[in-house]
This record gives sequence, structure tokens and C-alpha cells, in this order.
Amino acid sequence: MQAMVLEKPGEPLVLVERPDPEPSAGEIVVRVAACGVCRTDLHVVDGELLRPKLPVIPGHEIVGRIEAVGSGVDSRRVGMRVGIPWLGQTCGKCRYCRAGRENLCDRPLFTGYTRDGGYATHVVANPDYSFVLPDTGDDVATAPLLCAGLIGWRSLKLAGEGARIGLYGFGAAAHIVAAVARWQGREVFAFTRPGDLEAQEFARKHGASWAAGSDQPPPEPLDCAIIYAPIGALVPAALSAVRKGGRVVCAGIHMSAIPSFPYSLLWEERELVSVANLTRSDGVEFFELVPKIGIVTKTTAYALGLANEALADLRSGRLQGAAVLVP
Repeated sequence: MQAMVLEKPGEPLVLVERPDPEPSAGEIVVRVAACGVCRTDLHVVDGELLRPKLPVIPGHEIVGRIEAVGSGVDSRRVGMRVGIPWLGQTCGKCRYCRAGRENLCDRPLFTGYTRDGGYATHVVANPDYSFVLPDTGDDVATAPLLCAGLIGWRSLKLAGEGARIGLYGFGAAAHIVAAVARWQGREVFAFTRPGDLEAQEFARKHGASWAAGSDQPPPEPLDCAIIYAPIGALVPAALSAVRKGGRVVCAGIHMSAIPSFPYSLLWEERELVSVANLTRSDGVEFFELVPKIGIVTKTTAYALGLANEALADLRSGRLQGAAVLVP
């Protein structure tokens, strides 16, 4: 197999050849057809997420087909099309798992972070944490749904049912969430980097009724807002944009420091919450909705060996939508 490997945070990924993996008991080997490039991958590669398994193969928006199964896994699953997300395994025993909150598990494994991921031709996974996908469908277009879509869906649920929703950072997750929100009958307000007219036009094409720089207030108070950009300074901006009783959701796994802000921005029962990971039930709910909504993702495909280029384009903000690696 071929893989792009992170040997040391802060350094470029290295293309390596390895023997094709063999599944252990209870595991599957998936031949990767496409793997999305997520901002979380960037946090892993840049060293902003601590204690990765090193060396590690990044990538957790994986679409492929099962090529081999270990003992204890039904051999009839060979050939099935599956999606492999960020949440790779949980303990099933801690207080959070027992309470149905496996996204907060005390002893989890995360794909592309604490176990090898999908920047490769093959990946080993736990079948109980993989989603069965329809046999038909475009692999590249589907890949971003495995994280941008899933975390987007969880953050949208957590934001509540407000009719006017603000999305800060209009990239891979936001352009999917905007489609879901519009399908639900909500009005979407998009906030981009100040002066980024191209991103604002992209947001309007993908369902936003209003789009402007994050330094601008919305034309009317929002019921809720979700922050996808990893910029702490957006927290007070979003709080100032929501109405009394409104909610701001921080959807990223990493964010720069949040600056101090006056209590008046939080007063009147505004809420500030974060999203952590996902649950398998989130995935079941979301993938049942995808065909009903008719979500169309905007993607740019890169060959596997160009993973560093894809990460650089994401880091610099040159991408619209999502980058996807194709082995």
C-alpha cells in the first residue's frame, strides 16, 4: 500500500510504501476510493492537537469498499461500500458511553489521529464504527460528508431550531450545513474573511440569503450562530450578533484563544457551547437525510501524493468547499 505519513508535527507528510494491511479479529480492511481533507487534519499535521500516534496516516473522511475482514466479521461484508469517520472506536464502558454520549468517551480512538487514517490506498477500521453507504454515488462528492457533513449536522442540531442562523467560516462544513438549513426552512447568514468577495459569492450560491465579512453585523439579529473557522475572536462577534436567548456553537476541535469580552454580550440568557466529535446515531440520522435533501458538495480532487498541496491550499484559504484525495 501507499500512504502519506506524518512523522513529526510541523513537517510535510512523506509518501511511503508499506505492506498491504491484514485485519485482526473484529477489523476490516478498506480499499480507499476517496478521503476528504479536513481542517482537523490540518490541526494534527501542524501540531495543534497534542499526542497523536506517531508516525500516523491522517485522514478521517474516508469512502471505500471492504477488501478483507478479520475473524468475527461477516465475510459477506466484503465488497460493501462504507464510510469511515473521525470516531474510530469507543470503550463502551465509561460514564459517557453508558449515557449514550459516546462522543465524549474517556478512552476513544480517532481515525487519522490516534489510529491510522485514509491518506492511503488502504485503511484498517472497526466495522461497528463504519457507515454502510449505498452502492451508487460519487466517492469524491461523498467523502466530505464523513466529517464536514457529520459535524455540521451535530452542530446544527445543537444550535437549536432558530429560523435565522449565522455561519462563521463558509467552507466544507458550512456549505453542507447551509443546504440542510435551507431544506429545513431556515434563513442562512454567511460570514467570511473580511474582504473575501469570492467566498461571499460562493456562500450566496450555496444558500445564504446574506453574506459579508465577519467584521460586519448581520442586517437583523440571529437566532443562533455556528462558528466553523478556528478563530477565537469570532466568539464575541457571534455573541453580539445573536438575539436575547440566542445560542452560539463552536464547532471546531481547535480554536485560537478567545479574547475577553464584556458580560453584556453573554447576558440575557445567550448561550455559548462547543461540539465534540460525533456519535454513530448522528451518522445514521444524517445519512438518512442526505438523499432527501439532495446535498451536492463542492470538491477539488488531488492525487494522494499531493496531500501536502491540498493541506496548504486549505491552510491558506484558497479552497472553496472541500479538498479530497484520490489514491
